[in-house]
Amino acid sequence: MAAESDNSPQYLVLARVMRPHGIRGDLSIKMMTDFPERMNDLDVIYFGSDPEKPRNLSKQQVVWVRRAKNDQWLLHLEGFNTRDDADAMRSKYIFVALKDAVPLEADEVYLFQVIGLEVQTTQGEVLGRLTEIIETGANDVYAVKSEKYGEVLLPAIPSVVLNINVEAGTMTVEIPDGLLPE
Repeated sequence: MAAESDNSPQYLVLARVMRPHGIRGDLSIKMMTDFPERMNDLDVIYFGSDPEKPRNLSKQQVVWVRRAKNDQWLLHLEGFNTRDDADAMRSKYIFVALKDAVPLEADEVYLFQVIGLEVQTTQGEVLGRLTEIIETGANDVYAVKSEKYGEVLLPAIPSVVLNINVEAGTMTVEIPDGLLPE
């Protein structure tokens, strides 16, 4: 069964507004993307309250953006001239339109594309469907809902996740010894 393309988001999360910076309407933001440098190329971004379901987004023109430190950036938007203007954006999420996102390499997928994939072992056993991605410090963990095993947690590392085929709606995995109950 192929993954549903109807559920593809039109926007991807880039960052979250932390707080105002200074008194001229600047925003301190925390990047939430693997491509933070992409902010330098954007003229338009979108703001919303729910990172999972971008709805009722407000479109804003970027005046300038610069890296402050590590994953913290400073951002100035057109029409934002006071600390109060910036404070109104506190805790909002910053989105980019999917059409403006960084193009992926041939072997890469967006995280939203793996949710719902049928997960099968190299021996052909269907484990279940990938229901959640858990972000940890070291590597992501894929939660698979399995009728036979309950919830199976798979480390998202190359030795375990051997193939992701979004078009076919499948993920092939090599189960490490001892991961599944007997």
